Amino acid sequence: MIPLTWEIVARGLTEIGRLLGIIAATVVILETLAYLILYRLLRYKYALPFMLLLPALVGVMLLIIYPFGFNIYLAFSNMNMFRFKDFSVGLSYAVTNFLDVFRLPVLQKVTFFQLLGRTVLWTAVNVTCHVLGGLGLAILLNRPMRGKGIYRTLLVVPWALPQVIAALAWRGEFHYQYGFVNLLLQRMGLSPVQWLSDPKWAFVAVVLVNVWLGIPFMMVVLLGGLQSISQEYYDAAQIDGASGWQQFRSITMPLLKPVLTPAVILGVVWTFNNFNVIYLVTRGGPMEGTDLLVTSMFKAVFEFYRYGFGAAYALVIFVFLFIFSAVYLRLSGGFKGAWE
Repeated sequence: MIPLTWEIVARGLTEIGRLLGIIAATVVILETLAYLILYRLLRYKYALPFMLLLPALVGVMLLIIYPFGFNIYLAFSNMNMFRFKDFSVGLSYAVTNFLDVFRLPVLQKVTFFQLLGRTVLWTAVNVTCHVLGGLGLAILLNRPMRGKGIYRTLLVVPWALPQVIAALAWRGEFHYQYGFVNLLLQRMGLSPVQWLSDPKWAFVAVVLVNVWLGIPFMMVVLLGGLQSISQEYYDAAQIDGASGWQQFRSITMPLLKPVLTPAVILGVVWTFNNFNVIYLVTRGGPMEGTDLLVTSMFKAVFEFYRYGFGAAYALVIFVFLFIFSAVYLRLSGGFKGAWE
């Protein structure tokens, strides 16, 4: 391990400063060219809005559209560790890559459909716990109480912590001999659990960690939605004799749907693609027992060096998430009020 010295830190800061300088100079050049062409030369009426959007458009092109297009290009290639520079591109390679995703083991043992089932289970359990736990805490915090600000701050701590630090800390807590979880179980008269070496318990461990990390985000989002609902609806419902459950079903949930729909979609996408918790807590788990689609894709590319296969694999995951988002928006009608 290379020791950290002031020289290395200064060199790193210099590189960061140089990169920021290049970005600033690029923005200035783009804005100047846009001003000269759109405003001075063409006398375009909407020159100013376009100039304000130009840096963001360039950033989207460089950081999203170009990498996505290059990924599609790699999916049509036979690029791997042995053909890193002299790889070929063609339709036959794309067909082979996409077929290999479904017919061959993605890693050493597990297949795509095994990983898909595990990923769907992982996503369903986590998002359900996130929504139910976040909604319950949001309803409690939305009621009048003393010290509400302190409770909110404490409950947001898991989400505010860097996920890498939280995941590594939890990995230590699940240690068989010295971890807090097993010590607590022993104090309760129970036997310690092989959290990191047994595939089933390893999966339970990463689910517990991710639920702990995800509930605060959902709580903050849903609390904002609850605070936007006028108290007059509840007052009128109480006058009509509606019970608490009837108020929740007929007022809270329908008015919370425009907030809940994007929150659920974001939660599903983030959980489906969650890499940090799985990799840092269990590193794929014993016998690849906790690997998901995204962690197996990472290993296929960066450990087995199957670049063309990995690009096709990434597109398959993207298609699954795109179809889910489209179907969920269609069925839930959560955005209906936005365009009607």
